Amino acid sequence: MRLRFFTQFLFTALIGFHAGALAQPMDKTHPVFENGEAQVVPGFLDPEDWIRHDLWVETPFDTDGDQQPDRMHVSVTRPGQTETEGLKLPVIYISSPYFAGTAPFVDGLFWDVKHELGQPAPRERVHPAVTRKGKRPVISDSHIDTWVPRGYIVVHSSSPGTGLSQGAPTVGGDNESLAPKAVIDWLNGRAKGYTEPVGGEPVEAYWTTGKVGMTGTSYNGTIPLAAATTGVDGLEAIIPIAPNTSYYHYYRSNGLVRSPGGYLGEDIDVLYDFINSGDTARRPHNDQTVRDTEMQMGMDRITGDYNDFWAGRDYLNDMEPMKAALLMSHGFNDWNVMPEHSYRIYKAARAKGIPAQIFYHQNGHGGPPPLKMMNRWFTRYLHGVENGVENDPRAWIVREKMDSGQPTPYADYPNPEAAPVVLYPSPGAPGHGRLLANKADSGTRETLVDNFSFPGETLARAETSGHRLLYTTPVLSEDLHISGVPRVTIRLASSEEAANLSVWLVSLPWNTGQGTRITDNIITRGWADPQNYRSLTESEPLEPGRFYDVAFDLNPDDQVIPKGQQIGLMIFSTDRDFTLWPEPGTELTIDLEATHLELPVVGGAPAYRKAAGTMH
Repeated sequence: MRLRFFTQFLFTALIGFHAGALAQPMDKTHPVFENGEAQVVPGFLDPEDWIRHDLWVETPFDTDGDQQPDRMHVSVTRPGQTETEGLKLPVIYISSPYFAGTAPFVDGLFWDVKHELGQPAPRERVHPAVTRKGKRPVISDSHIDTWVPRGYIVVHSSSPGTGLSQGAPTVGGDNESLAPKAVIDWLNGRAKGYTEPVGGEPVEAYWTTGKVGMTGTSYNGTIPLAAATTGVDGLEAIIPIAPNTSYYHYYRSNGLVRSPGGYLGEDIDVLYDFINSGDTARRPHNDQTVRDTEMQMGMDRITGDYNDFWAGRDYLNDMEPMKAALLMSHGFNDWNVMPEHSYRIYKAARAKGIPAQIFYHQNGHGGPPPLKMMNRWFTRYLHGVENGVENDPRAWIVREKMDSGQPTPYADYPNPEAAPVVLYPSPGAPGHGRLLANKADSGTRETLVDNFSFPGETLARAETSGHRLLYTTPVLSEDLHISGVPRVTIRLASSEEAANLSVWLVSLPWNTGQGTRITDNIITRGWADPQNYRSLTESEPLEPGRFYDVAFDLNPDDQVIPKGQQIGLMIFSTDRDFTLWPEPGTELTIDLEATHLELPVVGGAPAYRKAAGTMH
């Protein structure tokens, strides 16, 4: 009996052991990191295994006037393991006013620019309706294929008053900062989420670590910065790509009413109409309170002055609470959202001690950093992997004719080895004057006649023209590296009480042939209103014939001007593709003795003298 008992006990024990072994869970799926980057994990690859759902997050504001807190429409895409294995992952979050569709480009959508400066447009704009598109539960598929397989949850939301998000579009108002903050608060258990826009069952984000990174391009790149300026806990890192960081800088330049490149006549109220895809029942209230009241009273297309309306839509003014690690990306030839937008925020973030890097390329609007850079950034700050990204070079610049995936690292931007070289114009109108390292002859003045009929490219290419003044350096005998923010000081007199002032830096001779772009020859540009020579917030009519000193920055650049080229400073009045079009005939007279260009050159004056073949 003892033997039978022992045998039975052993059999039962063995059965129990095997059953226990079979009951042990398989190895759980988890993120994998190599060389400081999150790798694609096979277990996260199959879209059939992803869980997709949507919800509404309650905000602390009511901007559509229905006496209820606005709720933001949010969609979630997460690996199935966040449900089956209890896996918690960080979030890549993208928010946009564009996901649900935009207004058609109809005649009259933009402001008429053919009128005198300081006068209203000759006709009112039209306001096309936006037809919302999209079906629940998907808001957007952007970024999902990149980040979900690498061990992230991807979250999208429509910004206030667009798509199925409640509220009003404000184009840079406070609710566009507080809306993504509320979503991040919800991801961290500090805000409420519901299954429906009204009522509904509570929804909790039990599947996330609460660490959030944001990215996006253009307006979608502005929203990460807007969220970061709230200082919200949980937002660890942002990668804004070509973000609009100030609506004044987007629609004005140094007091001048100026359109973004490619959208002549656009202003902030046009953009409001363009994104207004929200609830049709709330649109009349939103139109009246935001577009027809706040914007019309604040945007001021008459003087172009900086005021409280614009100050409230400048994120540089809101950076005190910001703490999220910042990787900026921009193109030096982006004449829609100009490169100054990223540089001004990057510089402020560096001054605050925030971990910050900047990536610049030589192309136009958009263009993210290489995936490797983004991956390292998010891996470090969302997964907490110590990959040393904070010790990487601060600036990455794609050199001319190089692939965007192969940027050159620099200690910082501007290049720390750059120093301003002061250059002075010498007479030569209507042809080419000289741009030299010594002052022009005392008392020399030259005059141009404004005419909007001539595009800037035509004026720059012309051997002679009475509609611009053009001053060129000697032909460069060596490559010359420019890095930083050029600045001009111009002493001018106008024949009228108001005038446009436009400045281009160009590389000559002009490139021709197949595959060349206008931006191949444009080094940088800038615009200003001479009426704001003394104050950005208060313009004053010019006294015809009186001389005024106007000083302003051009857009930042980092470019190697090849030997055999000349650098040209072109001064003209109306820039056909960017400014208002007053009647031709205004004369601008430039006092050359009191006019100069500060050009940031790597190597400073010695490098310039060597390349320009001058010892003066």
